[in-house]
This record gives sequence, structure tokens and C-alpha cells, in this order.
Amino acid sequence: MTGSDASPSFRLAYVPGVTPTKWVRIWNERLPDVPLTLVPVSAVEALGALRGGAADAGFVRLPVDGTDLSAIPLYTETTVVVAPKDHVVAAVDEVSAEDLADEVVLHPLDDTLGWERPPGQPAFERPATTADAIELVAAGIGLLVVPQSLARLHHRKDLTYRPLTDAPESRVALSWPQDATTDMVEDFIGIVRGRTVNSSRGRPRPTEEKQQQKPKRQPGGGTRRQPTTGKPTARTPRSGSGGTRTSKSGGRPGKPRRRS
Repeated sequence: MTGSDASPSFRLAYVPGVTPTKWVRIWNERLPDVPLTLVPVSAVEALGALRGGAADAGFVRLPVDGTDLSAIPLYTETTVVVAPKDHVVAAVDEVSAEDLADEVVLHPLDDTLGWERPPGQPAFERPATTADAIELVAAGIGLLVVPQSLARLHHRKDLTYRPLTDAPESRVALSWPQDATTDMVEDFIGIVRGRTVNSSRGRPRPTEEKQQQKPKRQPGGGTRRQPTTGKPTARTPRSGSGGTRTSKSGGRPGKPRRRS
């Protein structure tokens, strides 16, 4: 982990459908002196942005190819079918791939599900983006299968969606370059994983370091005085002070002399 080459701000990439609001809010609370910059990227561009240094870390969709990027899987999304509200799909609670056998199913070039073979009948040509495919669905040209977050992102009043039971699922992960695991990347990993400020993996903030350097004060004020290591010296009774006289031999005290 290197901190000397860390940038003065933290750049966080995210793909469509991911909402990083919660994690950004926690970052701003814990590291108010380090600005966090959001970098929106397409699913196709996300890994290239990390490798090219356009972002320090990013929310991407798995799989992450290669060994130069680290990734922490976060959650798995439900796959849904997007259809016009007056389509037969809108009348059921969920759909299977078999139910789509006779339907035209659009397969955009930025598809995130990694189909071996999408269900239904292929369209004459593939739309360039998911947003383009949504427009074609609204025009009644076909249906679209996407992660639920993308269906919400491209919500329209004339469209609806239903879960697809037997389809690939999209997994979202936090990823970053392995050779650029800076202190700020570690801080953001801790936030995403739900670590508290006082977690043993967290780095102390400057105010915490100052508090740790202050000596502890004892109750009642003042600091504790350390005991001396030298041996106490014996006090010799003063003559005429009324003290008891000891014998020269160091034995038991002698009897008082009687006056004549």
C-alpha cells in the first residue's frame, strides 16, 4: 500500500444502474478534506478507465478480466424483461425464457448479462446501447432483458418490467488496479464493507493522532507521578527528642537508667 503517490482527490467511476450516493455521503463525513469526484462510465469502458488511470476505483459489472485488477463482489441483481404496458408480459408476475420464445428480444451491444444465446427471436440488427433498445421497446419493435437497475434507470410511463426466472444475473463489484492500492482506496474499501471509523483496518484521522499523543490525566487533575527507584533512608532519632535509645549492637533497646 502506498500513500506517497496518492492523488489529492479520490476519483470513483461507476457504471449505469449503480447508485453510489450512500458511500459518497459516508466518505464526505469521514474524509471532508479529500474531495471525491464521480466519474460516470459505460459498462464497456469501465475496466479501461481503471487501467488507464481515469479513476482510482470503480463500481463495475463482473466479470473483471485479467489479473491486474482487484475486485470485491458486492451484490447480484434481478434480471427483468422490459415490455410495453399493454403487452401480455404486464399481465403476469414473472416470465420464463420459454415464454419469450416467439417474441423479438433486443440484444444491445452494451449488454451486461453475457448471454450465450439470448431468448426469443433476434432483431434485424442489434441496438448500439441499452438506451436505444428502450426506445425500440416503446415503439413496439421488441422486448428487452436487462438487470433491474437499468430498467429503473430508463423508466418510462409507457413501459413496465417483470422478473425473468431463468436468465443470467448481473453482479456488481468494486474494482481497482492492484498496483495502485493507495491509502484512499483502502479507506473506500472499508466504507463499502461497512467498517466503522474505529475499525482496526482504518487509518486514524489527524485529530485522532493528536488525542493519542496527549498524556492521560488522573482523576482530580494533574498527571501521575512515577515512584522513585532509590531505597528509603532510615531516620536517626534526635537526641532529647523523646525517642527510644537503641543499643550499640543493634539488638533490643536497653533499660532506662535509674537516677540515684
